[in-house]
Amino acid sequence: MNSRKIIKDTLDNILYNGAYSNIELNKRLSESDLNDKDKGLVTEVVYGTIKYKKSIDYIISTLVADEKKIDKRILNILRSAIYQIKYLDRVPDFAVVNESVNLGKKISMNSSRFINGVLRNFIRNKDNEIKSNISDVEYLSIEYSFEPWMVKLFLEQYGREKCIKILSGLNSTPSVTVRVNSLKSDYDEVFDELNEQGYTVEEGNICPEAINIIRGKSIENNPLFIQGKITVQDESAMMVAPLLELNGDLKVLDLCSAPGGKTTHIAELLDNKGTVIGCDIYEHKLKLVEENKVRLGIENIQTKLLDAAKYNSEFRGIADRILVDAPCSGLGIIRKKPEIKWTKSQKDLKDLVDIQRDMLKNAWLYLKPDGIMVYSTCTLNKKENEENIKWIKENYKDAQLEKIYLGESDNVIYNEDGSVTILPNEFFDGFYIAKLRKLSR
Repeated sequence: MNSRKIIKDTLDNILYNGAYSNIELNKRLSESDLNDKDKGLVTEVVYGTIKYKKSIDYIISTLVADEKKIDKRILNILRSAIYQIKYLDRVPDFAVVNESVNLGKKISMNSSRFINGVLRNFIRNKDNEIKSNISDVEYLSIEYSFEPWMVKLFLEQYGREKCIKILSGLNSTPSVTVRVNSLKSDYDEVFDELNEQGYTVEEGNICPEAINIIRGKSIENNPLFIQGKITVQDESAMMVAPLLELNGDLKVLDLCSAPGGKTTHIAELLDNKGTVIGCDIYEHKLKLVEENKVRLGIENIQTKLLDAAKYNSEFRGIADRILVDAPCSGLGIIRKKPEIKWTKSQKDLKDLVDIQRDMLKNAWLYLKPDGIMVYSTCTLNKKENEENIKWIKENYKDAQLEKIYLGESDNVIYNEDGSVTILPNEFFDGFYIAKLRKLSR
């Protein structure tokens, strides 16, 4: 099966049937006989087309009398071709047109002629500007390819300058970052070994355990990963566990544990001492935590099936430390899951706040006096972040917000209340972290 057919079929399933981009793409590529170079191109075109769908659809609307009448089977052929012509230069324009026309022929001769006409028209007019008689929200929506409501949310909550930084950061291509497992290896040893294996690597930006993989083959097949000396984790997520002040024989609850990135980091920082209870609502997700635990050589994690939004009396007052890495709208991880741009709605965001507050309320009851709770999300929506922390402080007088400091970085915002917001870029997901201490009465 050729690359363009795989691109089209993958896009169809993600955009029309709600498939997850990473799962769908991995499945299609593993079933194909493409070489690594072609797999790389397919990956780039699929993610890029989803990422820039709004911008591409705007272009199509300027080339076609009524874009709503375009056959769905044709639309993703056009979208992926326009993405390649506009954003990439690896394949000549004429080759992209030719491959797209050939794929269209399998649908009908009329389809192939239509594709040929639209793409050649685009090539002649590809320097056309966005219309000037539109609002700023509409302009940014087309320029950066986001739904208008999302642009409006970032504009209202962060102002125009930071909004553009967020939109641009969420469109950046994410680098792969790994965390060195201190239970099994040493940072310098892993760094040197990756270099020797032909990877281009850099030290992380903030976290001492982080290594950025700039270039190299899939890390999940690397011996260091298989042996548990490293694990893949975004550097934003790596900042969470150290804020729990982990030492000695502590009992730590991670209420939303799966797949276990932060849970295993907590266990590593405890040097396999104490007890870490990793909870999740789904049995199959807890299996991922167990698998990671075994691979990383961790002995102090127990897993428990638990709905963190429902109170469990057996946990009352038992925890020295609690992590609530809450389910959220995911607006900070769009660079890795670009379909979030098109699948999330404003209603989804409202519904999540109630769940998050139930989790925070329960976690506070589970925490011992003088214990520490960290609340984190991978969203940039202040209603799920600062406003939830404001709510817990107003409702629990023994909740003291502690100031977080992560060093100087141009993508870290130190909020007035002491919490931090991490803006997305090539190396960081958009993230929010707050640290609370339960005062002794």
